[in-house]
Amino acid sequence: MNQASRTPTLGSVIPPVESWLEAQVREDIIEPDLPIVDPHHHLWDRAGHRYLLDELLADTGSGHLITDTVFIDCMAFYRASGPVHLQPVGETEFANGIAAMAASGGYGDTQACAGIVSFIDLTLGDQVDQAIAAQIAAGNGRFRGIRHAGGWDASDAIRNSHTNPPQGLYGMAHFRQGFARLAPAGLSFEAWQFHPQLRDVIDLARAFPDTSIILNHVGGPLGMGPYAGRSEETFAFWKRHMLELASCPNVTVKLGGLGMRIGVFDFHLRPAPPSSQDLADAWRPWIETCIEAFGADRCMFESNFPVDKITTGYGVLWNAFKRIAHGASDAEKAALFSGTARRIYRL
Repeated sequence: MNQASRTPTLGSVIPPVESWLEAQVREDIIEPDLPIVDPHHHLWDRAGHRYLLDELLADTGSGHLITDTVFIDCMAFYRASGPVHLQPVGETEFANGIAAMAASGGYGDTQACAGIVSFIDLTLGDQVDQAIAAQIAAGNGRFRGIRHAGGWDASDAIRNSHTNPPQGLYGMAHFRQGFARLAPAGLSFEAWQFHPQLRDVIDLARAFPDTSIILNHVGGPLGMGPYAGRSEETFAFWKRHMLELASCPNVTVKLGGLGMRIGVFDFHLRPAPPSSQDLADAWRPWIETCIEAFGADRCMFESNFPVDKITTGYGVLWNAFKRIAHGASDAEKAALFSGTARRIYRL
């Protein structure tokens, strides 16, 4: 059974086929003593796909030195009742509970969910302030920001973001009214959209220079539907906009998410999983473009697990990142693998 035969459980998320991943050649861990903060993972318990603390720790325990993780919004464990705008607070309550478990010391040294990012509908006007206060309280000192995903494309072949955003969300006046409340509350914003929408992020960053914006998954390059077989054209468009976005000092980039099925790579459809060298060779142009444009102090490697687990195992993934960063200085490696994330998420 190959990955393509699976049915998505949420948007573009496909559960990984463990038997396929087990065929991946076991690799020695590269630089096992290099501290890593994984700034982007999810947790959920859905039909046919459970990924909670035990599953996360099984991955982070693959041999790399994962010191801390940051939980990112994924519509997990919302409250089943109460005001709609406060139901996402349930996700923060859940993630904070996981963080408390990890902080107890009973589950190893990794501080899971040391930072928490959840969802607030920024188009809700005055209700945004109430939602911000509730999320901060629920985070018990761990709540760091919100993600209101804006991924939209006209093609029916592209599943839009889980928030079901309208076209041009980040430029809408009522969205920006809510967005303006983030910086005064000490919160950052996770931008998740597709590469044709990078102009929207550039405009947003310039309009709100005091708000920390974290661009997810190197800007969301697409490789499905009308973008299939056009990776060179996509790369040229993407690079032009990423270089412009780099002129916005309030933007930081997450280096990862290139293993998703919506992207430009098809490793998840191949008969056998890729090696870390395979991934490094394929991903290097995208990741090095980001590092050269933004600098190591504004870039951070991410796992995006379990979403990217359809492409590779956790140990091989971080080996691939370490191969890409092989020529970096010690200071640059420290920033890319932990320092930037620690600073941005105030861990």
